[in-house]
Amino acid sequence: MGGGMSAPKPSPTTGLRIVVAGDHGTGKSSLISTAIPANDPPVLPEVPSVLAPIRLPDDMFPYCVPITVIDTSSSLQHRDELAEELKTADAIVVTCSYDQPATLDLDHRLCTFWLKYLQDLQVKAPVVVAFCKADIKQPIHLPKLMLPILQRYPQLENYLECSAKLRTLTPDIFLYAQKAVLFPTPPLYDRETKTLKPRCLRALIGVFTLFDSDKDGCLSDKEFNDLQAKCFGTPMEDIKVQCLKSYVEKIMPEGAVIDNKLTLRGFLTNHAELIEHHHPEITWTILKKNEYDNEIKFCCDRLLPPIKRTLDQSVELTTEALEHLRRVFSLFDIRGDGASNARELEDLFSTQPVSLWNEAPSVEVNVLGELSVTGFLSKWALMALLNPVLTVEILKDMGYAGNPTSAVKVTQRRRVDREKQRSDRNVFQCFVFGAKEAGKSSLMHAFVGRPFSQDYTPTIEERYAVNIVDFPDGRRKTLILREIPEDATRKLLTHKDALAACDIAVFVYDSASATSSAKATELLVQVESTGYVVPCLIVAAKCDLVPFATTIQDTTRVSMGIEVPIPLSTKLGDCNDIYRKIVSAAEQPHLRIPKSPKTVWKLS
Repeated sequence: MGGGMSAPKPSPTTGLRIVVAGDHGTGKSSLISTAIPANDPPVLPEVPSVLAPIRLPDDMFPYCVPITVIDTSSSLQHRDELAEELKTADAIVVTCSYDQPATLDLDHRLCTFWLKYLQDLQVKAPVVVAFCKADIKQPIHLPKLMLPILQRYPQLENYLECSAKLRTLTPDIFLYAQKAVLFPTPPLYDRETKTLKPRCLRALIGVFTLFDSDKDGCLSDKEFNDLQAKCFGTPMEDIKVQCLKSYVEKIMPEGAVIDNKLTLRGFLTNHAELIEHHHPEITWTILKKNEYDNEIKFCCDRLLPPIKRTLDQSVELTTEALEHLRRVFSLFDIRGDGASNARELEDLFSTQPVSLWNEAPSVEVNVLGELSVTGFLSKWALMALLNPVLTVEILKDMGYAGNPTSAVKVTQRRRVDREKQRSDRNVFQCFVFGAKEAGKSSLMHAFVGRPFSQDYTPTIEERYAVNIVDFPDGRRKTLILREIPEDATRKLLTHKDALAACDIAVFVYDSASATSSAKATELLVQVESTGYVVPCLIVAAKCDLVPFATTIQDTTRVSMGIEVPIPLSTKLGDCNDIYRKIVSAAEQPHLRIPKSPKTVWKLS
């Protein structure tokens, strides 16, 4: 996977400043002087102790970025000058030498002195290590020595052996330094864990999804070459495509290639291998060509514009967006158990506005308190309802490849739903009203599988519980329960459009309390008095405390069109199919509309 590269260029006027530093006698000046292509025979020239700054030819490397190379002195009297040069460097080359055994004590000189010195100066520029005078190479195994150092120091991008005497690979040192600036590895890859960074992973998922035109979860040779042509200007030769698949299949024998097609996991594995072997430019080129910026964020001009909708319209995620989220969840579910623990969620949202996610609702978790895929999608449903523009921004940043407008849809107006006597929404919002200790919170907890608790904790602020409600006919609807504290009801209803977003209102009362019943009646009248036409249901909670049949034996229909209260006991685990009943009532809103300004039911 490769071709002509496009670089995220630095300033076109100043270009890159590459500073060469290292111990005395390690070949800094000779490295620089022999890096420029020349027709001279490979004889090492006499060079001064410190060279003046040298401008490399702009066309010396494929990216055509101006490069100025700065030589430095390692003497103590020039230490301040060295520090200033390092602080302004775009990239740094640290030299070691095969004829200076002390410099090959990498833990001592490279790590303890040079890399620590850069840390002390708070220099963040990428570092390339040049092992000079390779023509007199000592019998050491360099990869074995450098691998743990590369893992420990993310700032250290690469290393290379070279020989100024033989003019071998000296230009490549500066090519590597240039690439370290233009195509940095740290945003893409964690060398210690040998894994793609979360933001890079999500972006590559988005690119894969974009070019998986038949949405079969694989890239055919044609789809793969569509990607190649867009990013590198030309498709890859057939034999090279087959070689790539064979290579990835050797690394990942199971699941990298299916039916001679590259899977998503195979695609990601290939990129991890490319970066591990010092070719981040390929991954960066693909990201840049697909409109990701230097922080691997989707370019702002391709994000969702403000959504036009009336107050009684909602925003839902589309099937395409939900499928993308399922794919992302699966990839970050490292254990493959269908649930995400705290670490997996931290990786998934490592670059996102954590506050938005943390303020999301109570959702379904497993016995270990880990988030299920249902809970994950439920949270996203609420996020899309409350802040669709920001939700799509996060979705795009998580690699959603489609047009931002394809990620969400605006629902039909609720008024039209009632007129047509049918709502085809996939997400319903239910306002839950009731007196203190009526059982509202228990209803919320039971919805997301929380165990019943005898302890009473008053609800001070509004809160949400979200889950997916399954029906026997295969329908799946997302239900958002929004608990309204008793003391907050009047304030809520003072806003004239407070109920515009309400698909259905549920009024909960304690079956054994006449006071609770009266308060529910009062709240229902308040809701009716707003003038908003809202379907309503009444829930008789705690029916385990007193037999429901005698409690409501003298019932007057609450209001024409509203059924008698629905009894349930969360303590006994008998919710009487209440959540399906809520969704069904919301789907046929005309059947549960109060038609009387007065609402009464009597407790014996």
